[in-house]
Amino acid sequence: MPVWHPVDWLALPPTLTDFWTERHLCTLSTLDRHGAPHAVAVGATVDVEQRCAWIITSGASQKVANLRRDPRLSVTQVDRARWSSISGTAEVLADEVSIARACAMYAGRYRDPRPNPERVAVRITVERFLGSSQVIPPR
Repeated sequence: MPVWHPVDWLALPPTLTDFWTERHLCTLSTLDRHGAPHAVAVGATVDVEQRCAWIITSGASQKVANLRRDPRLSVTQVDRARWSSISGTAEVLADEVSIARACAMYAGRYRDPRPNPERVAVRITVERFLGSSQVIPPR
C-alpha cells in the first residue's frame, strides 16, 4: 500500500496553483451507500491560505449524504491534455464563517453564487495532488 506524504503547501508548483485558479468545472467523486462511485459536476476551489479546498452545495444533496457517511473523495478538473486531481477527506460545514469563505473562494474563481438558504460548505483536507506533467512538472 502506498504511503502518502502530507501536502507541502509552501512548495506547490505555480503551474498547479495557477491551474486551480483558472475557470474549469470539476468532477467530484464520492462513494454511494453501496460503495460505488458517485461522480457529479461541481465548482471547486483550492485555498492555499487556509490549506484546504472548498465546494459549495445544498445540504440535501446526494454528494453531502455520501460525504457524511464516508468523507473520502476525489476532485478532478480537465482542460484538454492538462488535468489535476485532489484526493482527500471532506467535512460538511453549515456555519456562517465557513460558508462565507467557501462562497468567496467560489466567486473568485467562477462567479457570485446564487442564493441558497440550504447551502453548506464542504471543506476538503487535501491529502495529495495529482496532475499531468504540464500542471505538476517532474522533479
